[in-house]
Amino acid sequence: MKSSSDGDTRLPDPAPGTGELTIGALAARFGLATHVLRHWEAMGLLQPAGRVSGRRRYVQDHVVRVAIIVRGKAAGLSLEQLREMLDAPDRAARRTVLARQYEELGVRIAEAQASQRMIEHAMACEAEDFTQCPAFRQLVAAVAGSNRTPLG
Repeated sequence: MKSSSDGDTRLPDPAPGTGELTIGALAARFGLATHVLRHWEAMGLLQPAGRVSGRRRYVQDHVVRVAIIVRGKAAGLSLEQLREMLDAPDRAARRTVLARQYEELGVRIAEAQASQRMIEHAMACEAEDFTQCPAFRQLVAAVAGSNRTPLG
């Protein structure tokens, strides 16, 4: 029987003071299903500290690692990118990976901000059809990489 945070029986946390967590307890801390942690294990992102009676046990370092994975995924990083960063052999290699990811994140943030400006304008626009608004079309032109107003 496997422990699970999505309905199956869950093992109680190990004895207080051991610092160990079950897979269900670790998953619950982040609102994840236990199969997600098993998938990350299969991908080489997470390895239990050990097993007790065949059941995975995790320690505080795993909490940190899961937090990094969760935040990295929220930032748009792939599991492969996260594995590359976490498994970098030294500080210099890790900084190189992080610099590349930082640049990619900056591009995604700029794109999201451009989308946000378009939505803000559409919500506040007094035109009957905001898609015909000259100011909105300027925003579209900026997103399209042109200084001309498209189709107008």
